[in-house]
Amino acid sequence: MRRRIAFFDFDGTITAKDSLLELIKYHKGIFLFCFGFLLNAPFLIAYKLKVIRNSTAKQIVLRFFFHGTPLSSFQLKCDEFSLEKLPLLIRPKALVEIKKLKELNTEIVIVSASAKNWLQQWADETGVKLICTNLEVKDEKLTGRISGENCHGKEKVKRIKALYDLSCYDEIYCYGDSAGDRPMLSLATVSFYKPFR
Repeated sequence: MRRRIAFFDFDGTITAKDSLLELIKYHKGIFLFCFGFLLNAPFLIAYKLKVIRNSTAKQIVLRFFFHGTPLSSFQLKCDEFSLEKLPLLIRPKALVEIKKLKELNTEIVIVSASAKNWLQQWADETGVKLICTNLEVKDEKLTGRISGENCHGKEKVKRIKALYDLSCYDEIYCYGDSAGDRPMLSLATVSFYKPFR
């Protein structure tokens, strides 16, 4: 029996929108969302121009919106978001593909730069595994920093190889939608770029 494994990027591949941005809107409301991104625009432009790293820009945003937030209240909001809003962001074709792969006894792993706080519940309900970014917590409060490395670009490959011996699989499928997914796509025997649009 052939062993198969599939690695999916989440934001933009499985979803139609970035889940972190949608989460911020859900937590903070559209006014504070727009105000926060206006204030932080110079940093976001610097990221787009590749002056600062993805993880740096992300932590600037996280610090602005969530620094000092108690983990318990943050997690409660994330759970509500996962139930109420996240399903509306999922591309139907992605769910069809996941179902098809599961019928072939394929191991399915979401590999995302987003955090488990708002992805784990969806992953559990969908019956898939999750590799993702972890948020730093001190004294039961979010610091606004990432714990370890942002699960993006080459870090996705590093995380995958730390958990899976890919030589044990006959078929490796990878799904992504951005330059940050290209290192992961290079692991595949069959890769898919922007497959569900």
